[in-house]
Amino acid sequence: MTEAVTPQSPFDPPPSPPEKPGPAAAAITPEDIRDGAVVALAVAVAGLLLGLLWMWLAPRVQYVSNGEAVFLRNSESEARIAADGTFFLLAVGLGVLSAVGTFLWRRAGGVPLVIGLAVGSCFAALAGWRFGLWLGASSTDLAAAAAAAGKGVPFDAPLELMAHGALLAWPMTAVLLHLGFTALWTPRDPEPDPLYGWSGYYQPAAPPSAERTLPPTDTGPTASEAPRA
Repeated sequence: MTEAVTPQSPFDPPPSPPEKPGPAAAAITPEDIRDGAVVALAVAVAGLLLGLLWMWLAPRVQYVSNGEAVFLRNSESEARIAADGTFFLLAVGLGVLSAVGTFLWRRAGGVPLVIGLAVGSCFAALAGWRFGLWLGASSTDLAAAAAAAGKGVPFDAPLELMAHGALLAWPMTAVLLHLGFTALWTPRDPEPDPLYGWSGYYQPAAPPSAERTLPPTDTGPTASEAPRA
């Protein structure tokens, strides 16, 4: 049994244009998760480079012993502040490199990529800090180091990071720069035509005619055609 279809009348209002669909959230694929994990691992391993450069470039604080106590060799030295500044500048530079490298590798971006970059950068800063301390730790006991150096002989103090806020320099720089690159240079979908919407060309219905043609009606015989008695 078929359903009767009523033809559209020219006097019916035209159908409304299709609604513009809202922005749908892009589905996260296994490839996106894999890319985020690769970025996190690569950036985390680069933290060893931070520790090596920090140990090599940071100035050292020197102490000297008079046989009874240990003193700073130069009480006006800014070596401690310079060591923190060196760590901060190295972390910012490596954050810029990791953000640029991640963006050039995957221009499309994505949430897993940003999360992987943030996690890897945090781990890299911590790994670089601890690795640099391990490389620059001549001795954590100043008294033992002074006894080994001898009376009046200056010796280097262990490498130390006083401003722990410098550990945030790498992750903040990497994430902010990557988000900026993504917002400026990531390819975007073309804007839809405001006249035709999203689902193709829309042909409006023809406007109704000005005059309506009425079918003839039977009104009966006229006066001239009426039968005579």
